[in-house]
Parts: sequence; C-alpha cells; structure tokens
Amino acid sequence: MRMNTWWKEAVIYQVYPRSFKDSNGDGIGDLRGIISKLDHIASLGVDIVWINPVYASPDRDNGYDISDYRAVQPGMGTMEDLRLLIRKVHKKGMKIIMDMVINHTSDDHIWFREACSSRDNPFYSYYHWWPVEKGEPPHRCGFFDPAGKGWHYNEATRSWYLHYFSEHQPDLNWENPEVREQLYDILRYWLDMGIDGFRLDAITFISKDTRWPYVTAMILKDRYYGDWGHYYATGPRIHEYLKEMYEKVWRHYDAVTIAEAPGITADEANLFVDPRRKELNMVCHFEGIMAGYIPGDLKRWRRADTA
Repeated sequence: MRMNTWWKEAVIYQVYPRSFKDSNGDGIGDLRGIISKLDHIASLGVDIVWINPVYASPDRDNGYDISDYRAVQPGMGTMEDLRLLIRKVHKKGMKIIMDMVINHTSDDHIWFREACSSRDNPFYSYYHWWPVEKGEPPHRCGFFDPAGKGWHYNEATRSWYLHYFSEHQPDLNWENPEVREQLYDILRYWLDMGIDGFRLDAITFISKDTRWPYVTAMILKDRYYGDWGHYYATGPRIHEYLKEMYEKVWRHYDAVTIAEAPGITADEANLFVDPRRKELNMVCHFEGIMAGYIPGDLKRWRRADTA
C-alpha cells in the first residue's frame, strides 16, 4: 500500500480534554465538549486534531496510566461519544490522532493485577521483574517516584517490578512477543475505528537491556551526561521493535506516527524517521529544551550573552 504524506504540511491542534470544554457542568472537560467546539477548531485552519489520553485510567498521571486500552474514561463520555467525535472531525475535513502509551500500563490494568498474583501467572511475563533470590535489583531511576527509584517490591511474587516512571506505571516487557502482539492489536483496534494516527508516549524507552548491568552515577555522568533518559533510550532492540511495528501495523494504514522521543539527540532522530528505514514519521525530542541548562542545577539556566 502506497502511503500519502498528508501529515508533512498539516497544522496540528492539541486538545487536552480535561480542561478544554465541559459540556455537562461537572467540572471536567469531555468528548461532547470537544465536539461542540469543532467549528471553532476548523475555522483556525487546523488539519489534525490531537487529543490527549481519554482511555480508562485511575488518573494518577493525567491519563497516561492506562487501565483499559479499549474503554473511555468515565466522566469524559462514552465510546459512542468518541466514535461521534471521529465522524464529525472527518466530516469537517480534518483528521484525528490520539496519545498512546505502550511503554507501560497502569498498575490497575488487568494484566498487571494478574501479574502481581503469582510468578506462575501467565501475565507475570508481561512485565519486568527482579526476584529476591538475586538480591537487590541494580539501581534504576523512576522519574516520578518520590525516592527516585525505578523498582518496586511486590510481596505476593517476592520480586521487584520495573517502572521508569511512577510505581503505578509498571513497564511492559517488550521482550515477550505476546505483549507486542497484544499492543499491535490495540493499535489496529483504534485505527480500524477511524483514528488517523498516534503520538506514541515515551516510545524510545520500550527496549530494555535485560542483562541488567549495574549502572553507577559516574558511568551515567561520563556516557549519558547524568541523564537517565539518554540511557533508557539506548535499548538494544528499539529499532527492531519499531520496524516490526511498522510491518505489522503502520504499513497497512494511511496513518501518521509521532514519537515522543526523550533521551535521543537530533542526529539520532534521523534513525527513527528516515522513510527508508520504515519505522516512524516524526519525532518530538527534548534536546532543544536543554539549551543553556547548567548540569546538576534544576533552577539555573545560562544566559545567552554569557555562554
């Protein structure tokens, strides 16, 4: 199937549903609220409407902790509201894309609730674990963890699970082909419904070095400039996974893929979006926002005239 490149010159309008438009007066923005403002959005010359997560979630991370990939968050509306939004966006000559989080799930997701019950549970292998008989797990940073730790202990399995973000967002085990197939099926589900593409949250983190080397702060400083994101984005199978995702999902649809790509440089970004490599269409990376940053000081930035 020959893909178009309609997204290359498209104007994208981001909608954060919770604060965009409340249609029923309950204080929470919702899908009907977005629908009511489509005339205004279209009048701005918008080509693509991008909506942040509206999936079922306990909302510990504003919807980026998904507990059901095929359900709408109560309070935001219903699945029929979402289908109506898709139809109306298309009727106005625009396209619609959604955020998708496939590096991790919510700890309320049925996969993880099952995984936590026993090492013998089939879903245990859906996540990354470190058993107690191997001693303390090698240090990893959990960005949203109050203690900055990336492993959390689960008594029922006598093992720690990995979470690059908060303890409520366990990382999926992409080494498991069954996990990958489940996620690809979820992507196809939404594309078949009419979604025109995705912004893929933290997609550069999906591949882990499962040798689990002990990484010291000094090594991070020397090789990754003290930035855990750079380390997490160098998983050994990242491009293998992206190529597989292209073959099994993207090449069958005229959809746009936008990677949220923390941890990569501008030069590395080309590896993700070179059309000859057949991985992704666009990346949003974070190198630019670090211009002027003084390492080790979160409050100070170097002035341009003193650089």
